[in-house]
Amino acid sequence: MSRKTALVGCGDISRRHIQVLEEIGADLVAVCDTDPDQLAAAAPGQDLIRVADHRELLGIDGLELVHVTTPHNQHVPVAVDFLEAGIPVLTEKPIAASLAEGERLIETAKRTGTKIGVSFQNRYNAQSQALKEILEAGTYGKVLGGHGSVLWRRTPEYYRARPWRGSKEGSGGGLLINQAIHTIDMLQWLLGDVTEVSGHAGTYGLGDVIEVEDTATVAMVHGDPSVRSVLTATNLNVTNDPVLVEIRTEGAVLTMGQDLTIAREDGTTETIDGAARATGPRSYWGNAHLLLIEDFHKTLDDPEPFWIDAAEGYKSLWILKQVLGY
Repeated sequence: MSRKTALVGCGDISRRHIQVLEEIGADLVAVCDTDPDQLAAAAPGQDLIRVADHRELLGIDGLELVHVTTPHNQHVPVAVDFLEAGIPVLTEKPIAASLAEGERLIETAKRTGTKIGVSFQNRYNAQSQALKEILEAGTYGKVLGGHGSVLWRRTPEYYRARPWRGSKEGSGGGLLINQAIHTIDMLQWLLGDVTEVSGHAGTYGLGDVIEVEDTATVAMVHGDPSVRSVLTATNLNVTNDPVLVEIRTEGAVLTMGQDLTIAREDGTTETIDGAARATGPRSYWGNAHLLLIEDFHKTLDDPEPFWIDAAEGYKSLWILKQVLGY
């Protein structure tokens, strides 16, 4: 479906959005960034409106939606301006750099009735969908708990290239809000809303270039006090390992990486193949962005809210902020 679309924020993740917009046949008409070099490099060769101030996009006739792929602390100020104008927004995670800004976004979307979606695309992976269905059906009995691991690598150069990533003000956190937030979201989506959070975050290897955490452990209680999950995460690993999520039930251990493996109590196992693999240096992003973006564009005219809206996106932000304390 050809939707008249603009994009604000031309950093790394915008390239994936632009690629997907082309793949689904969207009509990208404008891009915006305050950095002239990034603005010029976005969708090179395409005849697009290119502006430094996102408010200039509000005057585009017939604009149907906007993708927000800015640094974290700019998500809400940009999104609010479009929501107030009645233009739907698909924003990258996190919904905000602070809880107060996240609440502002929720309130604006509710008051204006303008559709908003949040890019927690990992929920669209085939193995994630299969695991969710199994747990909801109670196929292997009561859920006992689970854990997740994010063992990735981010070098000093990664942060020096985009200093906002290592800034409390610009990013709202480090590892937890930038990399591990997807796994936090996955655990709370699979196991239920989180009612208690404890944990610790520290900077153990990148303190000379960042003021945020590079390593963290988070423990979560999911409603029922007996259902607990634990997340371990770091940006100090030697490579970007596949993210792992393991859920234990009375009758099986379900382990989700690039595939979903079910190890039953009777000794039998089953593997459910994941979605098509992405390749290249950013392969850890996977292909689920395409599925989420396509779904948001297709359902834009539906009267009900998008299923991953601002209130849903707020849940993971609230969890990680209980650990960070700011």
